[in-house]
Amino acid sequence: MSDVQQGGSDGRALPGRRGRGESPLRNDSGLPLKPVYSVEDRATEEPPPGTFPYTRGIHKDMYRGRLWTMRQYAGFGTAAESNKRYRFLLDQGQTGLSVAFDLPTQIGYDSDDPMANGEVGKVGVAIDSLEDMEILLNGIPLERVSTSMTINATAAMLLLLYQLVAEKQGCPPEKITGTVQNDILKEYAARGTYIFPPRPSMRLITDLFAYCAQNLTNWNTISISGYHMREAGSTAAEEIALTLSHAIAYVEAAQAAGLAVDDFAPRVSFFFACHMDFFEEVAKFRAARRMWARIMRDRFHARDERSQALRFHTQTGGVTLTAQQPLNNVVRTTLEAMSAVLGGTQSLHTNAYDEALGLPSQSAAEIALRTQQVIGFESAVPYVADPLGGSYYVENLTDRVEEEAHSIMAEIDELGGAVACIESGWTQRRIADSAYRLQRRVESGERVVVGVNRYAETDARPIDIMKISPRQQVAQARALKKLRARRSKPAVERHLGEIERVARGSDNLMPALKAALADYVTIGECCTVLRGVFGEYHPGEAA
Repeated sequence: MSDVQQGGSDGRALPGRRGRGESPLRNDSGLPLKPVYSVEDRATEEPPPGTFPYTRGIHKDMYRGRLWTMRQYAGFGTAAESNKRYRFLLDQGQTGLSVAFDLPTQIGYDSDDPMANGEVGKVGVAIDSLEDMEILLNGIPLERVSTSMTINATAAMLLLLYQLVAEKQGCPPEKITGTVQNDILKEYAARGTYIFPPRPSMRLITDLFAYCAQNLTNWNTISISGYHMREAGSTAAEEIALTLSHAIAYVEAAQAAGLAVDDFAPRVSFFFACHMDFFEEVAKFRAARRMWARIMRDRFHARDERSQALRFHTQTGGVTLTAQQPLNNVVRTTLEAMSAVLGGTQSLHTNAYDEALGLPSQSAAEIALRTQQVIGFESAVPYVADPLGGSYYVENLTDRVEEEAHSIMAEIDELGGAVACIESGWTQRRIADSAYRLQRRVESGERVVVGVNRYAETDARPIDIMKISPRQQVAQARALKKLRARRSKPAVERHLGEIERVARGSDNLMPALKAALADYVTIGECCTVLRGVFGEYHPGEAA
């Protein structure tokens, strides 16, 4: 009998393999892995799905009655172009919208502002006013479609524009459903699309909480995001520790604003990344649910089960995609999507294989959606709630990820909480250190990336890259000029004066913003006033 080569047909060892007497294999987070796990490796048997602390899932039957929401993230160029992509995806079986906004929209500049030059429509759709939102959602029945909007600094304004379009469609308030990301803390920590300092930004968030509790009772008021911190380099344990610490800060801010925890917490949701360490990602989701349930019950004394149950959206890893051999990304995305499903996600976006090169082409976006549909309708995975429950390895890994996350959260509390850690730069430094360690492993070849540092090819096949024409900025600026010409100038000035008055006081800003936006005041005009009151955030400055 011939010798069997370990590690594959070329005889190479598995990544991280050590010789006798050396350190054991470790996963991407640095946790050592044993070759075999047994019953002694798990702390206790978890209760069934749908039962506190929801380790095994927040619903008793999970996907047997209803699959996760297939919510493909999309948006580019003008509102009309993005509307075509949304309608295409809905026709292909997508079950929820997910809107990407361009950078000027995210940081409160109109498309004709000099600060927006060269960025209009590039990484998402340009939305300057109610007119754009009306075009974006034209022909889409909002009472039947749930929409997620990835927007933070200007989240209040984009939600109000969405509500105004829904009202024009005749959609009852209780049927306006979806999520606005509205998570500003991770912008300071990892992403950078902030406008105002942290504390006035937190006011806008709690104003939105209070407004939705009264007016949009089925809208998810925040999607607290670990995704961007994971993409920036954090480990799985750091992702959930930082995310849950930010969530604690939002709950405390809402309570300080006079809101009762069970009045807003049932509409709090989360957004996580799913990367390539298959089983650790499953364990991460399980640990996050268990931790949040206990935080809400024991720290904040929430009594509503909906306040204790962590609901989350997942997006497959962007930084795990490679520009080299891009079709390999179809496999990566499939594995990551399967981890998210086995981990119990409530909604899912699967990245397109060409996203390391540019905006997703329509064909690549369709394949990404089909990936979810194959898992949902062909794999039989959804037939059983928590299929990996009882796995000694997964349950041990869940315990270890949770233990590491608790340790990080304790350090954050000692340092004064999530906002203080961001203001001091501690959070940013920790993420950067983890990113550096992983990059060193990739560069040394210890962490294999197929097609990049192993099995590279010299004769790469070209991929068509989707590009946004600069003419779209011209068209958007021309439309803005026409809009301003037909508006009532006294009405605009009155609305902007009212926004300034409320911003300088303590009343909820949402009604003043809604009235202005309804009269086609632009997002940039609103943000200019708020910048004058709140100031702008610059890294290293205190609030």
